[in-house]
Amino acid sequence: MTGAFDAAFSPADRGGLDMTSKGADIIPFERGGAAAESDAAARGTPPAGETSRRLDRALAQASLSELDCVLDTHNEALWVYQQHFQSLGYSRALLHDVRKFQSTVVSVYADPALENERPFNFLIWGSRRPGVFNLGGDLNLFVNLIRNRDRGALAHYAKTCVDACFAHAIDLNLPIVTVAMVQGDALGGGFESVLGSDVIIAESHAKFGLPEILFGLFPAMGAYSFLGRRIGAKAAEEMIMSGRIFTARELADRGIVDRVAEPGEGEAAVRAFLGEAKRKFAAYRAIYQVRRRFHPLTYDEMIDIANLWVEAALSLEDAHVRRMTTLAAAQLRRQAPAAETSAEKPAKPVA
Repeated sequence: MTGAFDAAFSPADRGGLDMTSKGADIIPFERGGAAAESDAAARGTPPAGETSRRLDRALAQASLSELDCVLDTHNEALWVYQQHFQSLGYSRALLHDVRKFQSTVVSVYADPALENERPFNFLIWGSRRPGVFNLGGDLNLFVNLIRNRDRGALAHYAKTCVDACFAHAIDLNLPIVTVAMVQGDALGGGFESVLGSDVIIAESHAKFGLPEILFGLFPAMGAYSFLGRRIGAKAAEEMIMSGRIFTARELADRGIVDRVAEPGEGEAAVRAFLGEAKRKFAAYRAIYQVRRRFHPLTYDEMIDIANLWVEAALSLEDAHVRRMTTLAAAQLRRQAPAAETSAEKPAKPVA
């Protein structure tokens, strides 16, 4: 993500499970090697003391204005809430903070001085905005870049999304379990980021969908890759091509959402899962590793699909761009109540 990280690790070294070069810039977790990691997981070494304090300090120093991070040592968990100050989807500011968060966490784990401690075992993603988990790509930005024929900026945005989604999908290459706590709508790229989690727990009123087909595009930040591995290619294509909105219970019936909670009970449902899983952490983590080994996902696959998306975006007809503009305006209207009550935040560049 930063120049220092790029200098320290070659592109082939930066990834995690099954990465085949091209380079999502995540520092590899190689403290003691795979055997030591397996042994530590088997012992169930609890997060403790100095590691947690260092992680707290590192996250505070990272100044993540779009994320609220809460370290929960009792549940061996790190809760990360999207603030959505700038938009309800993946603004460049939010993407910047997600990538900075990921690199910060990995750098703390990689510190050899903390070899016998883990700062947390579970990484939970949620949202502070009521009714919204994440509404996906920055449609206003897309419209401007498409109209200006700015291929480079579109490709950079897409690559940053892929870097973040792939890193999450491989658990940052760390000995952790990831959980998506969906208490509001997850659309487009927001749904894709949920799909990369080991466990998906959603409140029953939450809505999920991939609306890109409505403006002549397709979801390119992991939807096909993640859904195809969960429910098969044909079912994945049907979901993508339909543009439909699905309820949490519908997705649970399809084997996509793991647990459904009543409205307002999402956090309690996650805590119940943590209570079960932390007692058998090594087994739970191993199962999710087996899942990834059974259906390996490569960075090359995701970035190649994202490049196809860039070409498709630049080939859109005017009618589709106008439709995207209409949907972008709807996103802004939904954002307005939060903008009125939140302090204005300075923009950050894409990572």
